[in-house]
Amino acid sequence: MTQESVPKSNHDVEEYMTKRIGIGKSFDVGVRQLLVLKTNVQLYYVNGLVDSVMITKMIEELVEINDNEWANKRNIAKIIENRLLNIQVEKVETMDEAVDQVLTGLVSIFIDGIKYAIIVDVRSYPGRTPEEPDTERVIRGSRDGFTENIIENTGLTRRRIKDERLRNEMHTVGERSKTDVCISYLQDVADNHFIDFVKQKISEIETDGIPMADKTLEEFIMGGKWSPFPMVRYTERPDVASKHLMDGHVLLFVDTSPTVIILPTTYINCLEHAEEYRQAPAVGTFIRWIRLIAILGSLFILPLWLLFVMDPSLLPPQLSFIGPNEEGNVPIFIQIILGLIGVEFLRMAAVHTPTPLATAMGLIAAVLIGQIAIDVGLLSPEVILYLALSTIGSYVTPSYEVSIGNKITTFFLVILTALFGVPGFMIGTLIFILYLVNLKAFNTPYLWPFIPFDLTAMFRFIVRVPVPLVNNRPSIVHPKNVYSQPLQKRGRNK
Repeated sequence: MTQESVPKSNHDVEEYMTKRIGIGKSFDVGVRQLLVLKTNVQLYYVNGLVDSVMITKMIEELVEINDNEWANKRNIAKIIENRLLNIQVEKVETMDEAVDQVLTGLVSIFIDGIKYAIIVDVRSYPGRTPEEPDTERVIRGSRDGFTENIIENTGLTRRRIKDERLRNEMHTVGERSKTDVCISYLQDVADNHFIDFVKQKISEIETDGIPMADKTLEEFIMGGKWSPFPMVRYTERPDVASKHLMDGHVLLFVDTSPTVIILPTTYINCLEHAEEYRQAPAVGTFIRWIRLIAILGSLFILPLWLLFVMDPSLLPPQLSFIGPNEEGNVPIFIQIILGLIGVEFLRMAAVHTPTPLATAMGLIAAVLIGQIAIDVGLLSPEVILYLALSTIGSYVTPSYEVSIGNKITTFFLVILTALFGVPGFMIGTLIFILYLVNLKAFNTPYLWPFIPFDLTAMFRFIVRVPVPLVNNRPSIVHPKNVYSQPLQKRGRNK
């Protein structure tokens, strides 16, 4: 589509902008007209996206030209450019570009008789200050986190990686929303083919907009798969994002979202937590083992317990106490399903309950409702116990998306176990494993380093290896520079 050039007459510019962006109709779209060296100058901006103090200062600078500049009118564009004290000043020659920049939060300056617009960056997006993410807290470590401002987010990453080879490429997605999406990677580390693949996927997105930001972008990139498990990893921590950048991953920043997308990812990658790297290697290994036990418990403890209740002969004599002491009014299978659904009700209620009330509601639900359910015979105490253990395990899972996928798997295993007993449990577990084996995120095996087996990566997953001993980057991302340290011995790959 042919783009319209900037008209030479500011009268034509005003007519175009009035029709295009609703000057006079949209209260937040503003225009300021000045007379500089007897020439009409127009400034277009959007209130709420610009710094009003910088706008006022800019107008003062332009007005002072009439008093302090002794120049020919023909040089007015150059004079105005020289008087602008802002960091980022550029020119555009089409009205489409000028409109896009105005709606992004920049100021477009049109000078009568000049066939281009001057774009000045005076953005000041509304938002909050960086703070520690609620879902990725650590005992020791940085307390900053990503915000809804893409400029701040890339700055938090750049602060940790002061490398001239760090690239932050900006793209625009959405015909109407025109959302900024930044592709971030280390030029000498990340795989070029993968970078080009991600760029192509983003360029192929055709939609009105991505108001749900990162999640909508993920679905377009992944092709709208129905998998309950995440095909990308999310993080709100700049240190986690920076670590993955140096490993050879690619990051996607989406404006208006505090969450960064890490590509590619695996199931194992989503089970790691920043806390493991903020403690001593031995402590980090211990924390990781405990976490893995809890995650496995969230998956299998309920279907296994149901299996033992259905067939007590499977238990050795030492574990004969496992199982309900007396028959309840409701079948155990139904009790477990009701309990799982009830936990989801409580989780949803906690999310939508104001924070000061959420804790009180949780205590009331856990103590009062649970006890009443036992007293009336709806649930047995053992069901409450194992349901609580499974729920705690799901909360221990670092990735919220993985915990939900595991929860769905638990439902699936409980139903198969109730219907078919031991064969149902075995077949369900096998289907779960085969499903993960066949999943691929950007042609990356989802169960790596289990399948395909990678001994080095497997050892690093089981044991939190001291950082000075980790010399190689993960092979799964196909890094151009395999060696992460020592840099002086390995040399710089440019």
